[in-house]
Amino acid sequence: MVFEPVYWSDIFASEQEKLWGRLQENADLDYASLRRFVIEFLADAVAYQPAANGKLNYDKVHAVLASALHRLREKAGPTAPLCVIAHSLGSIVASNYYYDLQYNRDNRDQIMLQMIGSSPLERCDTMTLFYTMGSPMALWTLRYMDFGLPIHVPSPFITTYHPELNGEWVNFYDRDDVLAFPLKPVNEAFDSAVSEDIAVNAGGLFTGWNPLSHLSYDKDEQVAGRIACGLARTWKKINGKLG
Repeated sequence: MVFEPVYWSDIFASEQEKLWGRLQENADLDYASLRRFVIEFLADAVAYQPAANGKLNYDKVHAVLASALHRLREKAGPTAPLCVIAHSLGSIVASNYYYDLQYNRDNRDQIMLQMIGSSPLERCDTMTLFYTMGSPMALWTLRYMDFGLPIHVPSPFITTYHPELNGEWVNFYDRDDVLAFPLKPVNEAFDSAVSEDIAVNAGGLFTGWNPLSHLSYDKDEQVAGRIACGLARTWKKINGKLG
């Protein structure tokens, strides 16, 4: 198995620090830690959205993802099954990126065309597994008529390269995480697209009972175990070792 991390939030880090410094200066704000947590999330979310004068930040973030997929293709090969593990706003970024490829493939702008590679993996045609953790995607559906359409997992093209794979989209959320929601109840399309919503108790003694649980999904054994099972099952099928 080949892993490739995607760190896109650095694009907004310096301006975010500058904004936080200005907002708290001489303001004596209450709940400083929780407020910083909320501002970090909202600042990234607002900055990422396409603006009236273009999609500069949107394209910058997607360029980082495109570069990661290019590196992954070099390591894993052009038709390797693609698994995406995304946290928080990263699940929105991943979903938007694949949505543009799946639904707007014939209407991609020049910037998008320059970013993506030509291999099936880079075009996300081999997308097999999608794991979302602490995802606010349910809130993003408010931007669309009837709450919009989800991406297809696995990719509609997966049978061309790996007809033996089934794929899945599993969404993990913590009931104490105010930014995370189940996805299947959004509408019939999401109910069909999402394989399973799984409620977990992320975090420890000081974070498992409050919104800071949002930062602890990657340390949760239930989350890790479920993802590991999906990866192992896919690896076995590809390598012909499934009994």
